[in-house]
Amino acid sequence: MIFLLAGICEIGGGYLVWLWLKEDKPLWYGISGGIILAIYGVVATLQTANFGRVYATYGGIFIVLSLLWAWKVDNFKPDRYDILGALVALIGVFIIFYAPRTTN
Repeated sequence: MIFLLAGICEIGGGYLVWLWLKEDKPLWYGISGGIILAIYGVVATLQTANFGRVYATYGGIFIVLSLLWAWKVDNFKPDRYDILGALVALIGVFIIFYAPRTTN
């Protein structure tokens, strides 16, 4: 759930800033987006795993969430290469986050 919440904060906040700068929306869009992005920074720290692995995992999950966001919010239809790339990213996420590690 933390990954999902963080993804929504990052993508939603970034989207509001994008709308403000690229789509001539009011300034409060940009301010709201900035606040949400700051909240994302806090939400991401709620994970208990290693910082590097958590952020690498977020990267893969955010790829999928970004495509879903674009599909549902922007009416962007992902093609088979978008879907294949997202699946490859998720496979990488599972390897990074769940692979058994030996301690030295």
